[in-house]
Amino acid sequence: MDEVTFRSDTVLSDVHLYTPNHRHLMVRLNGMGQPVFLSQFKLLWNRDSQTDSGAEGGSHGTVPAEDTPPRGSGSAKPPLGSGCRIDTGQEGVGAQLDEDGDLDVKRRPRAATDPEPAGLPRDKVHPTILTQEEDDPLADEAQESSPHDIIRIEHTMATPLEDVGKQVWRGALLLADYILFQRDLFQGRTVLELGAGTGLASITAATVARTVYCTDVGADLLAMCQRNIALNGHLTAAAGEAQRPFCLGSVVKVKELDWLQDDLCTDPEVPFSWSQEDVSDLYSHTTILLAAEVFYDDDLTDALFKTLSRLAHKLKNACTAILSVEKRLNFTLRHLDVTCEAYDHFRSWLQRLERLADGRLRFVVEPVEASFPQRLVYERIQQLELWKIFVEPVM
Repeated sequence: MDEVTFRSDTVLSDVHLYTPNHRHLMVRLNGMGQPVFLSQFKLLWNRDSQTDSGAEGGSHGTVPAEDTPPRGSGSAKPPLGSGCRIDTGQEGVGAQLDEDGDLDVKRRPRAATDPEPAGLPRDKVHPTILTQEEDDPLADEAQESSPHDIIRIEHTMATPLEDVGKQVWRGALLLADYILFQRDLFQGRTVLELGAGTGLASITAATVARTVYCTDVGADLLAMCQRNIALNGHLTAAAGEAQRPFCLGSVVKVKELDWLQDDLCTDPEVPFSWSQEDVSDLYSHTTILLAAEVFYDDDLTDALFKTLSRLAHKLKNACTAILSVEKRLNFTLRHLDVTCEAYDHFRSWLQRLERLADGRLRFVVEPVEASFPQRLVYERIQQLELWKIFVEPVM
């Protein structure tokens, strides 16, 4: 098999879309018969900030390296009550429609410093597949880098909508960047990630946290998470290398957590179920909750926020939820206009949490300025956002 053409009814992550002609190592077929690829994400410790258009290679830009503003300080993000607004960054320029009323998408102009694309054009996704018997370019590059500078992730590249968690998304890379920037915040903590997908953010958190609960649903997806944790065991098991920017001895536990269920599954016959010891540890010690790129469906967004609220009421300590979201613009026939309904629904939930008054907990919502240094290689676009939710007991 030399080439793959993706079907029109599949969803392809921008992380893979913008490097369509890079060589990808296909390692196996998963339980659903989908090709599974192995990619490496290099940590850029020797650079203050960097942006890129893919996991391995592309054009570079500069992101100002500034500290995240303290809680309560001003932010360049829109106020909590604002909804979706199309902003191109140029005064007087908005969304353009063609003569039939369809959205006319203008491609980003290529900078003079950008390298010329090799092979096929950018908008045609047609990667070359390598089997394990052929030369592995990832192994060659890994030998040139320290193993502590590489995160290796198994993932799919195109899936139906219900399986998008098996791909790598920019929001997970943004969240991972924030974890690497705020290592002191995660040092020695117990962390719970909701909708972990491939587990990239959980693996990053495990480089500094004491315990990380990496959760999602679906045995095939959770098995992929487990494999990715094993692939990156060197990040937490390199005892004695104190000069590395990682905390040693962290534990990552892959568990099923279904947002549509009120209770955790404790049936020992079910794969990735919870032991009573794990349940007790989760509720007794968790202080940070994470979620990245899980706000694309209104029903799932409802379930996520209800789960977050339910967990917050069961945790014994005050906690902070850190959420990553990408504002995606779509032309809808219902509005005959460009909207971002999934993002608007996410923002409405933030407002609802701030208004929630049950007498026990208070939810304080705050945007995070995405000006921290970029340590992973991806395209940090303006539509990527981070939000913090501080959950505190009412005094």
